[in-house]
Amino acid sequence: MKRSYIGLTLGALVMVGAVVSLPSCGHDQKLVSLAVSPSAGFVFPQATTGATGQFTATASYIHPPATKDVTSQATWAVDDPVVSISGGLATTNGSCGSANVTATMPEGTGGASNIVIGNSFVTVNNPADPTCPGGGSEGTLSVQISPVGSGTVTSLTYGINCPSVSCIAVVPSGASVALTATPASGESFLSWTGCSPTNTPACTVTVPTGGAGVVATFEP
Repeated sequence: MKRSYIGLTLGALVMVGAVVSLPSCGHDQKLVSLAVSPSAGFVFPQATTGATGQFTATASYIHPPATKDVTSQATWAVDDPVVSISGGLATTNGSCGSANVTATMPEGTGGASNIVIGNSFVTVNNPADPTCPGGGSEGTLSVQISPVGSGTVTSLTYGINCPSVSCIAVVPSGASVALTATPASGESFLSWTGCSPTNTPACTVTVPTGGAGVVATFEP
C-alpha cells in the first residue's frame, strides 16, 4: 500500500511538472484591429484657422489579448490640406472642405505589414459660404465600411469609391446618390445605415444641406 502512495505522488509531480513546462503560444504580440473615434468623423462648424478636433485610436492585440489607447503611437494622415493632423489632433487651416483621416500601426509580428484605418473624416464647414460643405447649396456625403476592410462602396455619380479613392463627396443639396456595396472575398453584405433600401447591396441616399452619413455593414 505504501508503494501505491509513492507511485501516485510521483505521478502527480510528473503531471505538475508537465503543466509548468508547457510552452506559451510562442508568437509576438500582434495587432489585429484598430478603431478610430469619432468613427463618423468630426465636423468643424466654421472654417476658422487653428480650430481643433481630437481623434483617438484604440488597438486590439492577440498573443496575449489586450486593448490599448495608441493615439500617440499611431501615424496619422489626411488626404486634403483643409486640415492637418498629428497625434490624433486635427487642426483647420481656414479653408472649407472635407478630408479622409487615416492612421497606421505596425502589426508587431516582425513583418512590414500595416493595418490601416480609414473612413473616418473631417469636414470643415462655413454655413455662410454656399461653396463650402454644409453651405447654402451643398452637402457632404460620407461613407463608412464596417468592419474596415470587409468590402467596398462605389457611386454612379460624385466619385465615391471607398476605401481606395474617396469615401467623401460634396454634392448639391437635395441630390440623390446611388451607392453599391461589394463584399470582399469571404464576406457578404449585411445592411445599410442611412441609405434605402437597407437590405440590398444597391441603395439611394438623398443628401440634405449639411450632409449625410452612410454605413455599409458586411459579415463573414
